[in-house]
Amino acid sequence: MAFSTNQYSYTTFSKHITKTRFLPSKPLINFTPPINKKNTTLSHNKPLYISSLSKFGYVSEPDDSSSSIKCNAYEASRSQSIPINIEFDQENAAQKLKIGAYFATWWALNVVFNIYNKKVLNAFPFPWLTSTLSLAAGSLIMLVSWATRIAEAPETDFEFWKTLFPVAVAHTIGHVAATVSMSKVAVSFTHIIKSGEPAFSVLVSRFVLGETFPLPVYLSLLPIIGGCALSAATELNFNLIGFMGAMLSNLAFVFRNIFSKKGMKGKSVGGMNYYACLSMLSLLILTPFAFAVEGPQLWAVGWQNALSQIGPNFVWWVVAQSVFYHLYNQVSYMSLNEISPLTFSIGNTMKRISVIVASIIIFQTPLQPITALGAAIAISGTFLYSQAKQ
Repeated sequence: MAFSTNQYSYTTFSKHITKTRFLPSKPLINFTPPINKKNTTLSHNKPLYISSLSKFGYVSEPDDSSSSIKCNAYEASRSQSIPINIEFDQENAAQKLKIGAYFATWWALNVVFNIYNKKVLNAFPFPWLTSTLSLAAGSLIMLVSWATRIAEAPETDFEFWKTLFPVAVAHTIGHVAATVSMSKVAVSFTHIIKSGEPAFSVLVSRFVLGETFPLPVYLSLLPIIGGCALSAATELNFNLIGFMGAMLSNLAFVFRNIFSKKGMKGKSVGGMNYYACLSMLSLLILTPFAFAVEGPQLWAVGWQNALSQIGPNFVWWVVAQSVFYHLYNQVSYMSLNEISPLTFSIGNTMKRISVIVASIIIFQTPLQPITALGAAIAISGTFLYSQAKQ
């Protein structure tokens, strides 16, 4: 119980404590302050607090002298606001959102490309020309973009193209090998085998670059390799050329990603323009080999057969697979500009889930349960690999 006055305090106990224990009917302490009605004003603005209280307790024996406890009353200061600083890393959140948008777009475009690419290869089984047309479409798109100032043309020199050359070689090999694989086997089988790319990435980094990894990373490769092997052994339409093409594509793309990351460091050319230059250089490398392996005569016969079977839609299929190939790779390189090669390999593997599922549904690919189990084991191993790597 607290009392408030302007400038004085009350200090009176008026009644003796006569017993050693408390009785519920009789209070032990009674405040009876003298009240001067003229000078007393009650303050409701600020509360009063007892600053000190001594000799407050049981009294064993009554005392004739007047027992008193002095209570000092004071006014509490007004409450002060306590600053609370909640820091939110907007830059980091925006970066994660940006990479997430890149990954989602990359995966969606890749699904569309694989569907049209398989349709073209079913009607026109010439993977070397199909690969060349994909690179040619991307190069043309970027040349038009630079000419119309939609995209700013990069400033390059001889050193840049020299550094880009091994990347272009690896990109060309990986692109053609993957296309050859899809011309021989189902899209789902090609991507199941290509889900082993993290294993190639770790092995190349270990034995070529000299990098070491913790033991859990190496252990996570076992389900990846085992799952891919199980799917390959139980594939109904197994083809050795298709299998080797997917394996070679894995190895080539790992080197491409590593060389790309090194080539993009400290360079003003990155992301979209970097892949544009890569497409142009790869096109120059691939074109003479495409003519040597297949040749215009075979292309002309195959083109006429495809048109007679499919009709004018075949031309749109070729255009779609070429354009979407460039778009999905361009977005993937924009992602690679922001992340590490190993993280890129993980994202590249996880996107294969959507490609495998979409291709099985669209092309109605027969898939044995044991093959599906192998694919699930390989993809689960990729997840474990990403966790171990983190």
